[in-house]
Amino acid sequence: MELSLKQRVGLELQRSLRKTNEQLHPLRTLFWECTLRCNMSCRHCGSDCKIQPSVKDMPAEDFLRVIDTITPHVDPHKTFIIFTGGEALLRDDLEEVGLELYRREYPWGLVTNGFLLDEKRLNSLMASGMHSITVSLDGFEEQHNWIRRHPQSFAKAVEAIKLLVKRKDLLWDIVTCVNPQSYPHLHEFKDFLVSLGVPAWRLFSIFPMGRAANDADLQLSDEQYRGILNFIRECREKENRIHVSYSCEGFLGPYEQRVRDHFFYCRSGVEVASVRCDGAISGCTSVRSHMDQGNIYKDDFWDVWQNRFQVMRDRSWAKKDQCKDCKVWRYCEGSGLHLYDDNGDLLVCHYHRLQK
Repeated sequence: MELSLKQRVGLELQRSLRKTNEQLHPLRTLFWECTLRCNMSCRHCGSDCKIQPSVKDMPAEDFLRVIDTITPHVDPHKTFIIFTGGEALLRDDLEEVGLELYRREYPWGLVTNGFLLDEKRLNSLMASGMHSITVSLDGFEEQHNWIRRHPQSFAKAVEAIKLLVKRKDLLWDIVTCVNPQSYPHLHEFKDFLVSLGVPAWRLFSIFPMGRAANDADLQLSDEQYRGILNFIRECREKENRIHVSYSCEGFLGPYEQRVRDHFFYCRSGVEVASVRCDGAISGCTSVRSHMDQGNIYKDDFWDVWQNRFQVMRDRSWAKKDQCKDCKVWRYCEGSGLHLYDDNGDLLVCHYHRLQK
């Protein structure tokens, strides 16, 4: 499959937008890695979170100081705050932080494994202004519990989903890490999600970092990877029962805009920033720490956002090795930054594997 003329036109427009945004770098999404504590021990965890991590939770007031730093420079209605972890719901002060964000007119949401999301907690979060929520569900019970390494994880996540279905005043979706164990069951799992009433479903493959770095059991073959994209494309083009999409993981060549609502570009450090649990300032939370640009405990966040992040906004350094003479470089620019190792070398190229 080759890029169609329509795709090339769209990608050229996307490239023009990306170049403009690299100059303007409007802050649209800010992740707060509010804890590295977790109640599970997932096989694919990129952060290697633990029940008792070495890094303590960031005090709420420290993060809110960051928010007050950026508020004079952004439109709060257009800057989305996302709580992540670890498992964000292990913090009992999310509602306090959420209410402070709501008072400052920032929309906010969180990502969770769903284990602690009962009706009381959901009502409490909603009363504090929560705008959206994402719950992880990685297949049927056997597959989900295997990757999450917790015997009750599937049941608890499904209970949480059933609560969300009843809420008409909340944006939410399900995210699934597809791996060789769950891959054969995608069609049946889709039907299961539809039966629950799930409105939107995002899929992604597991990239080799954190605990997944050397676990071959988590990595899809090239044929399986192509199969995921064909599955999503079929769901989007032939059905209308659930909104299915692929994550922002990388450039997909001929599958661009056929499996996502938008063309690929890596927004990390261009429109997306994060404050890590230890205070580090970075792009998205999936980008490795060697790309951190500062720390809130010694730097002013807004100054860092305005004047650093060159490594993420000028990707010319990535035009090497297999990318050096690539015919789609102008659209891809080296794929997602989270796919690079600590030496700045690309771990996996999805476009390349789709050409095999």
